[in-house]
Order: sequence, then C-alpha cells, then structure tokens
Amino acid sequence: MKLLFDENLSPRLARALDDLFPDSMHVESCGLGSATDAKIWEFATQRGLVIVTRDFDFHDRSVRLGAPPKVIWLRLGNCPTARAETVTRAFAERIYDFEKEAERDYLTITIRGARF
Repeated sequence: MKLLFDENLSPRLARALDDLFPDSMHVESCGLGSATDAKIWEFATQRGLVIVTRDFDFHDRSVRLGAPPKVIWLRLGNCPTARAETVTRAFAERIYDFEKEAERDYLTITIRGARF
C-alpha cells in the first residue's frame, strides 16, 4: 500500500513510515505542493495511492465521489510530526485492513488528549 501525504502533513512522514508503507510520498515530492484538491485526487487515483490528510476537504470529497482514491483523515489537531507518525504506526494494521475493504471509501482516525 502506498500513501500520499497531503501538504498539511510533514514531508518527513513519508520517509519516517517507509518501513510500513514503502514508496509512499508527499505531495511536495510529486510537484503537487500547491495543487488543487482535484489535481491531488486525480494523481492519487491514477497511481493507486491512498490520500492521508488532516483536511476535512478530502473527507468531504470522498463522501461525495467515493473511491478511488481512498482517504485517511487524521483528526489529530495541531501536533508535532512525531505524534502523527506514532499514531499512524499504531493504526497501521487498521489502515491495511481499510485498504482491503471494498465498501469503505474513507477512514477517520480521531485522537484526543495525550493518548499517544
């Protein structure tokens, strides 16, 4: 499974999570740093990528249009990159299961407080 991290997440996440999600990328590394959501959506669809975002817009687009691509909405609030990495690692098995679920278009991961 390859993830595409949205610009509201650190480019370091793709490298930090390479052991779990090889060949994942960040929109900046694809030349999509300031691209519209529609361009990012199209890019992810054409390449079989799962979009990971902290932005409601991709969740909303997923509800309206369905997959592909699938969307993972990280509802973490403002947090350091290390926390986003820790949460993603903790949910890695759930993320892999989500990719296999044909009937699901998006996965919301909500973390409040100091759980991670």
